[in-house]
Amino acid sequence: MKLLSLNVGRARAVGYTDQPEGMTGIDKRPVDGPLRVTAPGPKGVGGSGLAGDAICHLRHHGGDDQAVYAVAREDLDDWERELGRTLPNGVFGENLTTWGLDVSGALIGERWRIGSEVVLEVTSGRIPCRTFQGHLGEKGWVKRFTHRGAPGAYLRVIEPGEIRSGDPIGIAHRPGHDVTVAVAFRASTTERELLPRLLTAGDALHPETRAAARAYVAKYGA
Repeated sequence: MKLLSLNVGRARAVGYTDQPEGMTGIDKRPVDGPLRVTAPGPKGVGGSGLAGDAICHLRHHGGDDQAVYAVAREDLDDWERELGRTLPNGVFGENLTTWGLDVSGALIGERWRIGSEVVLEVTSGRIPCRTFQGHLGEKGWVKRFTHRGAPGAYLRVIEPGEIRSGDPIGIAHRPGHDVTVAVAFRASTTERELLPRLLTAGDALHPETRAAARAYVAKYGA
């Protein structure tokens, strides 16, 4: 398992987003690094955890629980075959393009060691938005991406440090529950009845998802 590509985005104006002033950093491009990874601060204040990476809409993106976004190259390859077009590393707006790692099958709270310094913890899957659809230029992309159910993973920074393209990735910790990124994504989108199951992931679960699961249980029961 390795970090195939390290990707950063620069803020630029586009016509397909409802972000403030039409700016987005979703168009991420590979860099060799090394780049420093740190916890950026609370959501709404902190941006990306990756140095030099632009986050333009802090209300929904960035912050400690979404510091870094990872996508498996294998998933991009599957989409290439389905869409009939080339999808370069970073095209989904991911900071980390991995190889040999089942990103959407990772457990919430699973920890990855990247290189010799950095440890990241899986918190949630990525919910597709209008900006993502506009960036890809695929009609009905939000629905299509949601139906596939392989959203990639957001991660928080447990141990900061430097990473670079080509660094090995190892599993430093795997929790004892069975809540994967894909399960959490389905619970948050198309299968709300799965929300109570997410609570077994404990405090590792993204706080907003945890709050939604607790609200569901309070209303409907476990």
